[in-house]
Amino acid sequence: MRSFLIFVLIAACTFAACRKESFITSPDARLRTSDDAIAFDTVFTSVGSVTKFFRIYNENNQKLRITSVKLAGGQASAFKINVDGNTGPEVSNLEMEAGDSLYVFVSVHINPVGGTLPFVVQDSVSITYNGRTSWVQLEAWGQNANFLRGRKLTGNVTWDNRLPYVILDGLLIDTNATLTIQQGARIYLHADAPFIVDGTLKVLGEKFDSTRVHFTGDRLDDPYKNFPGSWPGIYFRGSSRDNELNFTSIANAFQGIVVEKPSVNGNPKLALKECIIDNVYDAGIFGVQTSITARNCLVSNCGKNIILAYGGNYDFNHCTVASYSNSFILHKEPVLLVTNYVKEGSSFLTSDLNAVFRNSIFWAESGSVDDEVVVLKQATTAFNVSFSNCLWRVKNNPANTTRTNIIANADPLFDTIDFQKRVYNFHLKPGSPAINGGIPTGVLFDLDGKLRTNPPDIGAYEK
Repeated sequence: MRSFLIFVLIAACTFAACRKESFITSPDARLRTSDDAIAFDTVFTSVGSVTKFFRIYNENNQKLRITSVKLAGGQASAFKINVDGNTGPEVSNLEMEAGDSLYVFVSVHINPVGGTLPFVVQDSVSITYNGRTSWVQLEAWGQNANFLRGRKLTGNVTWDNRLPYVILDGLLIDTNATLTIQQGARIYLHADAPFIVDGTLKVLGEKFDSTRVHFTGDRLDDPYKNFPGSWPGIYFRGSSRDNELNFTSIANAFQGIVVEKPSVNGNPKLALKECIIDNVYDAGIFGVQTSITARNCLVSNCGKNIILAYGGNYDFNHCTVASYSNSFILHKEPVLLVTNYVKEGSSFLTSDLNAVFRNSIFWAESGSVDDEVVVLKQATTAFNVSFSNCLWRVKNNPANTTRTNIIANADPLFDTIDFQKRVYNFHLKPGSPAINGGIPTGVLFDLDGKLRTNPPDIGAYEK
């Protein structure tokens, strides 16, 4: 019996020793990370970033002990890490089962510095095990900015292009205020930040991409930077007047531009000149009993590209209005809807309507919408809607309209429509029926600032 007990004790000790030595200790142990580097898109100073992660894999058939996962910059680093639920800058003595993995989460918060240009912030994460060290590099681009939170602008205010403007909690241009935005300015708006105009907005962009004025959401990281509906939009309310947007790009909003109520002084409430409105979840342009002029504008890939409702006064010249389904927005509404009414309960409210569309393309992919241009009328109020030298896709011509020199259901041959790569180039290919199909109207250049020929091409771009 005593011999048996000794044998059991020896066996237990041997088993314990085996368990103790079950960790692989060789410097040749295989450890892999899912990424060699983690890069953050532009991060505005003082705001912080989204969180990214990489994984560490134990590719051995034994347990592995990681001595430490550590930020090289320590507590002073702009980056923060969390390793398997443990907050850094250093996490030690991590045990990994054979074939297992763990997550390392990384975020960054960049302090303001001097200067206006973007700057790079770098660090690295070291992973030490069995006397060896591997590295994952970290990089973020920082950008100083003008931050405005829940701001009301009064008087005459000018924004320059030295630093971007980041709008949080919304911005209001007061009734008697004028905001002038100079060429090249960048305006980034948070998800809760409508841009509301009760006074006047003057946007003075120029033809080059670097001198256009851009409005978009403040999430600049993939995939969020391409999401429609990432900020509310620009709203011109009843008292607003004499607004003008030149060479302006509006992207990724819930509603691009909303203009409501008649002009207060006889001038158009909003003049759009050489503007791009793209990837908007709901309406790219939504006019309600108001007055809008638009020249050389592209309104593309919106849930409802243009809605002009409850009457008003509109003049659209040399515009391209086009929509194709993508992974975010399905094309299922006409690209242009014009009405002289809104419905309130069971009754209709109507108003006079005067709308002119010249030299414009109204097009979308086939198969989901029969008529890309729809004009609807109620009651007997003044109703004047005309189309001249336009190209469109329709099964039924819009009723209650005057039509001259219409090119119907002929593919405009846009340069590139690539759903997979999200590349949409609405310039015209050689052979497009829109080339030289327009009528001269005094518009001397196109959306790119290129001189137009005589006769001009239909649409926003001259071939």
